Amino acid sequence: MSAATPLAGLRLRRGDVVAVALPPGEPWLGIASAAWAAEASLLPVDHRLPGPAAQSLLEGGQPTVLVSGEGWRRLASGRPADPEVALIVPTSGSSGRPRLVELPRTAVEAAVTSSLRALAAEARDGWVSCLPLAHIGGLLVLLRGLLGVAPLLFRGPGELEPVAGFPFISVVPTQLVRALDAGVDLRGYRALLVGGGGMEDAVRSRLAAAGALCVVTYGLTQSCGGVVYDGTPLPGVSVRIGHVGEIQLGGPTLLRGYRDGSAAGLTADGWLPTGDAGRLDADGRLQVLGRLDDLIVTGGENVWPGDVEAALRSHPAVADCAVFGRPDPTWGQRVVAAVVPRDRGVPPTLEVLRDHVGALLGRHQAPRELVLVESLPRTALGKVRREGLPHHLQDPPGEAEDARDGGDTGGTGAAGQGRDRPRP
Repeated sequence: MSAATPLAGLRLRRGDVVAVALPPGEPWLGIASAAWAAEASLLPVDHRLPGPAAQSLLEGGQPTVLVSGEGWRRLASGRPADPEVALIVPTSGSSGRPRLVELPRTAVEAAVTSSLRALAAEARDGWVSCLPLAHIGGLLVLLRGLLGVAPLLFRGPGELEPVAGFPFISVVPTQLVRALDAGVDLRGYRALLVGGGGMEDAVRSRLAAAGALCVVTYGLTQSCGGVVYDGTPLPGVSVRIGHVGEIQLGGPTLLRGYRDGSAAGLTADGWLPTGDAGRLDADGRLQVLGRLDDLIVTGGENVWPGDVEAALRSHPAVADCAVFGRPDPTWGQRVVAAVVPRDRGVPPTLEVLRDHVGALLGRHQAPRELVLVESLPRTALGKVRREGLPHHLQDPPGEAEDARDGGDTGGTGAAGQGRDRPRP
């Protein structure tokens, strides 16, 4: 299939759903441009998906046109979409089976224009595209090039070296850590947009020391990607803290609904419940605490996995980790640490890690169970698949503290309330 004419001979129809199962590259720009002009919807399909997973996504998306490495073909079994829908995007799937989000044309335009405005980007400012185009983060870079008429440079996920004329790039934290470890000089970027998960303070410090200017973004597929930059909402976007401390987003970038016909799930007054916990600081900036469903309540104390993971990763014996809760007859839940040792011949012990975390966060947040693993299940964007952890860690070797030791009792106040959390 020619990169210059990826849809040669095909006339797109208004309302078409165009599924694209191609590696990132120039053909995407032509396909996206053709779909936008025809008022058709773009449905990205990760070309790396195994056959059954790809087929499941296509069955849910019901595209009318499929573009792959073999060319294009029209599908008689497809179902058109409302012409107002520009994108049908699968969620990342980090907490369950992906859902297909319908994003209206107006939401995409608002997300792109407000982002460019916040970054003071001009038409001549190019963007480096190095994220998978099967998710909203990578698609937004593509659409900034399409709608903002900005030059695009397609590169591999590990190719972060700055290029003259391309001052902007979107990445995930894993890419940044690998680039820093490899000694890549990131100072040539005017801004590195970091999404796809929270960024730990240690990584921020390394970036600052390296002179790299990063902007940490927050958002969901349902909000048309990151719409909060360094804690500040983009122009037109609003943030509030709702019931049980849940972050809610408002404004013009929100989803229309889901491809399966499900409603958008907005509040009665039109806000998107995110399922994330957060707070607004004294300056009104958003601080994200973590997924409400991931909160561990142990001995009456709230423990956020992200905080414990950051503390564990600061230990020299830990290469990677994930933290979650398991039922415990004494503590209600106990903090479990799944750890990839840096040296598998000399792995860290539970006692050593408990002392390390306890010194940084307090003993009540220290793990009470340690599971040593070779790797952790992750999404294409590097997020830990928390729903997959119990299966991934089934009957693993590990060590646990006796829950009856009476050692580190937690509080018994209001912090332990609200164990059942709503999903968006």
